[in-house]
Amino acid sequence: MTHTSFTGFAHAAEQAQQWVNELAQDLGLSEQNAHRLLKSVLHALRDWLSPEEMADLSAQLPTLIRGIYFEGWKPDAPTWERKKSDFVICVRNHFGYELDVDINQAIKAVFRVLDRHISHGEIVQVRNSMKKSLRQLWPMD
Repeated sequence: MTHTSFTGFAHAAEQAQQWVNELAQDLGLSEQNAHRLLKSVLHALRDWLSPEEMADLSAQLPTLIRGIYFEGWKPDAPTWERKKSDFVICVRNHFGYELDVDINQAIKAVFRVLDRHISHGEIVQVRNSMKKSLRQLWPMD
């Protein structure tokens, strides 16, 4: 019996690792903390977007990153006023307080990773769906 490998899993893992490595390098974090931050920001972003925009963004995420994005998602979760301060608190609460990081800079770093890997058109749609105060965290090129 011949053994063949399925390269799709390896490629998905490489893509996810690339995102984590970029974030770790951008912020000087360990891979573990970069992963936690990526997950924290993706979850907050997912919960801040409309269902339609959330689905559009997810379609462009690499397979394993999409899994992180949807992990723990509750479709019927209540919505609240979507202020920048609430978004930042949500990320900080999910990420934790044991690390001394500038959470605004950390969120911007995750958004820069998304900018590098998601189509410009989708990024524009996501940014435009956010309140102006929250859009300030998303650097524009």
